[in-house]
Amino acid sequence: MTYTGSFEEKRRRLVEKLVREGYIRSERVKRAMLRVPRELFVPEELRHMAYEDTPLPIGHGQTISAPHMVAMMTEFADLEPGMRVLEIGAGSGYHAAVIAEVVAPSDLPRDRWGHVYTIERIPELAEYARRNLDRAGYADRVTVILGDGTKGYPPAAPYDRIIVTAAAPEVPKPLLEQLKPGGKIVIPIGDRYMQYLYIVEKLSDGRIKIRNVTPCLFVPLIGEYGWREYEY
Repeated sequence: MTYTGSFEEKRRRLVEKLVREGYIRSERVKRAMLRVPRELFVPEELRHMAYEDTPLPIGHGQTISAPHMVAMMTEFADLEPGMRVLEIGAGSGYHAAVIAEVVAPSDLPRDRWGHVYTIERIPELAEYARRNLDRAGYADRVTVILGDGTKGYPPAAPYDRIIVTAAAPEVPKPLLEQLKPGGKIVIPIGDRYMQYLYIVEKLSDGRIKIRNVTPCLFVPLIGEYGWREYEY
């Protein structure tokens, strides 16, 4: 579906569509997706497609996820204001901005803000995400880290939530270790042909509970605790 009109109007119509289709279920996620200007997170030549519900290429073999998948993963994460969130796979920075609008909404006092740490392994994309987040007004709520996301980010651990935006062969052990008791990981798991989105919960006694929620398709999670580039 192609929308005409201003970016604000296109954004509103897309969000209404995602609500009707059941991808957006909460007011928090709806508000976040209405606030984040996706057109600032896609390549300039693709801005006219920013509010079509489809993944878009952002260079280096990576994509910005379709809006319905961003909405779905954000809902499954069950985010709340004040949470500390680790995202694996910054890409263009869009999903981190949506997460930030839930855990650190602009209309909430700063002392009640949470924070988003997002890791990107490709230097050019890490810099691209930083620029996009700064331009869109999220630099004070999102920290972009260059590194191997499968190792997590120990300096800011533990995390209330971890959201992984690339498909892993299994849940990376460091992410489980850096998750708070009571925390959740939303992660796609599988091979290049078949993947499922999982919600991984760390119970208060340290036990791990995993459930499969929906089929999906993501780029591979490359790293020490993920896929090797030659394997995929």
